[in-house]
Amino acid sequence: MSEEKVDSGRRTWLIASAAMGGVGATAVAVPFVTSFSPSERAKAAGASVEVNIAALAPGEKVTTEWRGKPIWILRRTPEMLATLGKDEPELADPESDRTAYPTPAYAKNRHRSIKPEFFVAIGICSHLGCSPSDKLAAGPQPSLPEDWPGGFLCPCHGSTFDLAGRVFKNKPAPDNLEVPPHMYLSDDVILIGEDTETA
Repeated sequence: MSEEKVDSGRRTWLIASAAMGGVGATAVAVPFVTSFSPSERAKAAGASVEVNIAALAPGEKVTTEWRGKPIWILRRTPEMLATLGKDEPELADPESDRTAYPTPAYAKNRHRSIKPEFFVAIGICSHLGCSPSDKLAAGPQPSLPEDWPGGFLCPCHGSTFDLAGRVFKNKPAPDNLEVPPHMYLSDDVILIGEDTETA
């Protein structure tokens, strides 16, 4: 009888300790996690998302979220932009003519963007939905050709994309990275999810 009371008391103490620990961990984690959350407006289904790019330095990339998808904004350097014409013979769809992931008219150009410096794309491979890794630096690297111009590598099946999200030939990915609808609200703010045609 006394052993049951001890076990019961110990069990109650363990449950209470675990519950309090869980509450404490949640209290610490919630402010940290919510700092990365989109605004209430962005949480609504299909809501557009504003991104301030003022602090984005040349060569840097920031990732945000729109409709549950990762959105990349890469600020390309002049050297990065210079590679876009050189790699076109190696690309499967250099003009973004394929229609599975239609490219907006304002991004149907060599740099696939409104402003050449800023590349905006959905960071999901067109093969099986993996998220490619940044391989922005040019030159030989593991799993990449010796003359790698810089771009992105999908770790799942080896598809490679240039710095405008265009897929290289003979890769599993059937299409370039998708360019989402977007527009500039000012020099420093991009609105993802709306553009001049749909706004």
